[in-house]
Amino acid sequence: MNTVAGLQLADIRAAALRLQGIAHQTPALHSPALDELAHNIVVLKCENLQRAGAFKFRGAYNRLAQLTDEERSRGVVAYSSGNHAQGVALAARLLGINATIVMPTTASRVKLEATRGYGAQVVTYDPTTQSREQLAQEISRASGAVLVPPFDDYRVMAGQGTLVPELFEEAPHLDALLVPLGGGGLLSGCAVAAKSLQPSISVYGVEPEGGDDWHRSWIAGKRVTLDTVHTIADGLRTTEPGELTWPIVHALATDILTVSDEEIRMAMRVLGERSKIIVEPSGAVGVAALLAGKLAIRGKRVGVVISGGNVDLDRYCRLLSPEREVA
Repeated sequence: MNTVAGLQLADIRAAALRLQGIAHQTPALHSPALDELAHNIVVLKCENLQRAGAFKFRGAYNRLAQLTDEERSRGVVAYSSGNHAQGVALAARLLGINATIVMPTTASRVKLEATRGYGAQVVTYDPTTQSREQLAQEISRASGAVLVPPFDDYRVMAGQGTLVPELFEEAPHLDALLVPLGGGGLLSGCAVAAKSLQPSISVYGVEPEGGDDWHRSWIAGKRVTLDTVHTIADGLRTTEPGELTWPIVHALATDILTVSDEEIRMAMRVLGERSKIIVEPSGAVGVAALLAGKLAIRGKRVGVVISGGNVDLDRYCRLLSPEREVA
């Protein structure tokens, strides 16, 4: 199957050509120590080493690169807790486009500073009283800037899915693929690419227990909205599946797995100590699912997307210390 609800393998391949020489072809790392702990052969696709520190750059650049000259002259606006913000800001700088990013006052310092460092104008909002989507739409209407959503856009999904063909080049014949799940853009792109290139592969989305909108939607067979979300995985704090991403994930994913914040912390520690990489909480959920035995397989070849590494080092240390930070 190579097309679902408007997203085709051809779109992902076209996105890969646009990103060639622009995005990093991130490494696929194998750790025997991690294999032993997970009881499987584990290959990590390290998007924490991507430009702007996360997979989001792929989707942002692919979207902005397809703007018309007239649209580029109007600039772009996006909303994000951090990684999409940085991806859009960097892509805009590379393409000579003005960017405005709506970010919460609670955003990670490192993500906020990086977004500004790439040259974007940052507009902050109070997440307890304001809607980031509404604020971004108001800015778009007032300025004419093109709104670039973080996941509910086929061109964004296509760019994010480009990591799968790269992974398959280095690690062919995988039995399963674990993908962090927030709005669903990454999982949608990855699922279309993976199931098109290797139909027998099982594709799993992984989200935090404190933000299990996808798991509840999966059980219900329709999109379910959460009232509140509480998790240390700040990049996965969505309250409902995307309108465009839901049908793709529902059609192609094998299952949706959930992990606790404590399991995420353990995965971050193992990745730091055994694999020598710093991973943000959202990026560690796939490894967390493996280490916690959430995937009922053993001795298989499993690919895991490490979606990002943008975390304040002070917070990283607090998360892994005995006096641990709570959501």
